[in-house]
Amino acid sequence: MLTIADLKKGERAIILDFPVDSIPLKLIEMGCLPGNEITLVQTTPFNGPLYITINESNIAIRKNTAAHILIDKII
Repeated sequence: MLTIADLKKGERAIILDFPVDSIPLKLIEMGCLPGNEITLVQTTPFNGPLYITINESNIAIRKNTAAHILIDKII
């Protein structure tokens, strides 16, 4: 299965599922929920955070957290 960590800059996806215990509550409150569309805005070097857009909000998310969020890419 694909995760947010697998996206390339500019790609869009729909969030499918994630283990609730591995995702910070703040991300869930900001709209990181199954069914919502995300766009990968930018990556950073050295396994730094990923910058994504959810519900018109830009969010920085750790790469190891992003690896837990399952997605379906929008082609």
